[in-house]
Amino acid sequence: MLGLLLPLASVTDKLADWSTRVIDDIGLAGVFILSMLESMCVPIPSEPTMLFAGFAARDGSYPLWAPVLVATIANLVGSLIAYAAGYYGRIELLEQQKFIHISPKHLAWTDRFFEKYGDYAVFFGRMIPIVRTFISLPAGIAEMPVVRFSVLTFLGALPWNLALAVAGYQARDNWVDIKDKLHYVDYAVAALIIVGVIYFAVRWFRNRGEQGGSGPAADTVQ
Repeated sequence: MLGLLLPLASVTDKLADWSTRVIDDIGLAGVFILSMLESMCVPIPSEPTMLFAGFAARDGSYPLWAPVLVATIANLVGSLIAYAAGYYGRIELLEQQKFIHISPKHLAWTDRFFEKYGDYAVFFGRMIPIVRTFISLPAGIAEMPVVRFSVLTFLGALPWNLALAVAGYQARDNWVDIKDKLHYVDYAVAALIIVGVIYFAVRWFRNRGEQGGSGPAADTVQ
């Protein structure tokens, strides 16, 4: 697995470099765009975005609270877009199933999970790398009440963005060293990609086998 992860580990490092350039070029607008995209299930790590925004605040580009508030609002906007994709795509997941096999049983499990643990998943999920990027989609699929989802998303994103911005503000002179130590995000993203590809490949081949076994020939044998 490590051999597979190493070639992919530079993905988020390049995204980190790109995100810092975006913020350096267009300031708070860059913070908003990057934070919104991350919450729309685009794997742009929030760590370099908010750390860089924090030390830009220390340089006097804007007050510290500004990138925190902008990023949190952007997280909410992006999360609502991802939520809507899950909410309105729920039926299509059942009816089409061309690339992703989602059965009524899977949806029922998702509904039960979010009914029981949804508040904790959305709130604390906003503070966990990787999870915070994708949690909105299953929340929409589970049809979690949108007002509750919005409140929990905002409240969960706020302390995460604040902590990162404060860390960047305090560590202004060590940005290069800090950025180079964010590779745990690289490996997590790479691992998630590999696991996801393997999972969907296995599901696809298994579903093809089941469909082949339920055809006319199989019925004749039975």
